[in-house]
Amino acid sequence: MSLVSLELQHEISQFLYKEAKLLDDWKFRDWLDVLADDISYTLRTTPNAQTRDRRRSVEPPTTWVFNDDKHLLERRVARLETGMAWAEEPPSRTTHMVSNIIIEPTETEGEYDVHVTYLLYRTQKEKDITIYVGKRLDKIRKVEGGLGWQIFNRKIILDQVTYSSHNLSVFF
Repeated sequence: MSLVSLELQHEISQFLYKEAKLLDDWKFRDWLDVLADDISYTLRTTPNAQTRDRRRSVEPPTTWVFNDDKHLLERRVARLETGMAWAEEPPSRTTHMVSNIIIEPTETEGEYDVHVTYLLYRTQKEKDITIYVGKRLDKIRKVEGGLGWQIFNRKIILDQVTYSSHNLSVFF
């Protein structure tokens, strides 16, 4: 694994923190601007596997929750903006926390693989609380303007095998 400079580590970490703030502040249009037009945005759960199966590299089936592109993400944001997305009435309050940020250069100049551990705390109504914990692999590239970076691939892996939320209308 190649190391990146402390300056680059700080710059990319700040980008991820600002992105999380956009989501927490419901600035979804601004958030869409940090997603590349060729974004692949996937979310899956972690399947349970017996130790003996893992040793034999037998993988249980994966449950895919999202497999979105930019158009689908824009449609999801547009739906939230209508005020008619009943799953978000009243709107969720979220706190996105990212940590354990590991940045690896790729073979393409200006592109990086960013491994992140995240926690998403979501509360809605009086007693609806959901906590999502997992890992993310973001592929980002340097761009002019905006926050200076764009995400062109996000793979979200929930540590949960199943999720207990009554809907999944939040962004990770």
